[in-house]
Amino acid sequence: MRMMGEGAIAVLPAATEKVRNRTSYYPFRQDSDFHYLTGFPEPDAVAVLVPGRKQAEYILFCRGRDPVAEAWEGRRSGQEGAQRDFGADDSFPIEDIDEILPGLLEGREKVFHTMGTHPDFDQRVIGWINELRGQARAGKTAPQEFVSLEHLLHDMRLYKSPLEVESLRRAARIAARGHRRAMLRCRPGLFEYELEAELGHEFRVHGGTHAYPPIVGGGDNANVLHYRDNAAALQDGDLVLIDSGCEHSHYASDVTRTFPVNGRFTPAQRAAYEVVLTAQRAAIAQAVAGNDWDAMHQAAVKVLTIGMVELGLLKGSLNKLIKGADYKRWYMHRTGHWLGMDVHDVGDYKVGESWRELEPGMVMTVEPGLYVPLGAKGAPKALQGIGIRIEDDVLVTRGKPEVLSEDAPKDVEAIEALMAEGRGPARRASDPGHGPGHDSP
Repeated sequence: MRMMGEGAIAVLPAATEKVRNRTSYYPFRQDSDFHYLTGFPEPDAVAVLVPGRKQAEYILFCRGRDPVAEAWEGRRSGQEGAQRDFGADDSFPIEDIDEILPGLLEGREKVFHTMGTHPDFDQRVIGWINELRGQARAGKTAPQEFVSLEHLLHDMRLYKSPLEVESLRRAARIAARGHRRAMLRCRPGLFEYELEAELGHEFRVHGGTHAYPPIVGGGDNANVLHYRDNAAALQDGDLVLIDSGCEHSHYASDVTRTFPVNGRFTPAQRAAYEVVLTAQRAAIAQAVAGNDWDAMHQAAVKVLTIGMVELGLLKGSLNKLIKGADYKRWYMHRTGHWLGMDVHDVGDYKVGESWRELEPGMVMTVEPGLYVPLGAKGAPKALQGIGIRIEDDVLVTRGKPEVLSEDAPKDVEAIEALMAEGRGPARRASDPGHGPGHDSP
C-alpha cells in the first residue's frame, strides 16, 4: 500500500473452484498472489486495499457462515474469522460486493488490478467503474487509470523472506525424500506410475502434495521434456528420469534426478551423466549475488558443448558451436527458472534490455540436460535413448549458493550406493495383479 500511494485502490480476487467432471471438483488451490497478500484459504473472496482510508484499509469480501453448507463442504471463516484470523480491517459477505465496491472505488485515482487472470472478474471491475462514470452528474468520480497489480506484487514475491525460505527448504527436503524413496524402490519390471506413487506417498506423509504433475520417464520417454503418461514398464539397462517437486504450505520445490533402473550406470550412461552433472555444478557456482541471470545458462552451455564434442554428438570448435547454437539439438531449454509459490514463479528475467542481476533472497532452479532420442542421426548408438536432466533448487545468499535440495543424491557413486540398499527380489511386470488395470500391492 505504501508503494501504491494514497489515492489508489487494489482489487484482487481469490481463485475459484474448478469442476473436474460433473459434480466432482479439482482440489482447491488458492491463487498465489491472493494467498501472498492475505493467507486466506477459501474460494469466492475478494481482497481490497485502500491506502489511507480511515475506516478500513484492508477489506475482505468472503462467504458468510452457513451451517448447512458447512456441514457438506467444510467450515468457513465468515466475516468474523476474516478479521480475527486473517487480519482484515473489515469484512463483508461476497454477495454484497456489487453494492459496496463502487463506493470504495469512488474518488480513487488509480485501480491496481491485474487484467487477464480472471476474465469474468475483470468485466465486473469494468462494470463498477462504468457505473460510477454514469453518475458523474451526481458528483461521483471514477478512477481514470488502471495499473497492473503484478508490477508491484511480483517484484515483491521475487525476494523471499526468511519465513518463505524456510518453507522452500522444507518443500525441497520432502522432495528429496521422495526421490530417495524412488531410487530405493526402483527395479526393472516396475511401471513408471509405481515410482510416481512412491513420490506421492512420501509427499503426503510429510504434509505436502505434488507441486505439479510429475514426470517419470524411463528410457526414451525421458527425451519427451514434458512427458506425463507415466505408464510404461521400466526396462533393465535403461535410465529413468524423475522430475517431481513437493508443495508444502503453498511453496514449491522442483527437483529432477536421473538414475539407472537396475541400479548401475553403463559406461556410456555414466559418461553422458557426468557431463550434465559437471554442467550443473558449473551453473550453480554462478548463482551468486552480483552475477546476472544468464551467467548460469552460459556456464552450463559451455560445459555441455564441450561434453557433446567428447561424446561424439557434435564436431567443430567450441566458440563456433556455441555461437551457432548447435548444442540446442541435444539441449533445447534454458538452465532454470524462478521458484517460489509457483513452480515457474513470478519475476522478470530482464530489466530493460539487460539480464537481471541476482540478489540475496532470490530462489531458482538449475537444471541442465542432455537428450538423445532413439534413432537420432549422428548420435553414437550407445547414447541413443538416453535422456538426462539434473535439477536442484538454489537460494542466492550473500556468500555461496545454498542448494535447498541437496539431500537428493546426484553423484554416481551416491546413487548406486543408495540403490544397492534397496535391492531385493525383483517384482516383474508379469506377476499377478501387476500392470495396467490392476492394483499393485
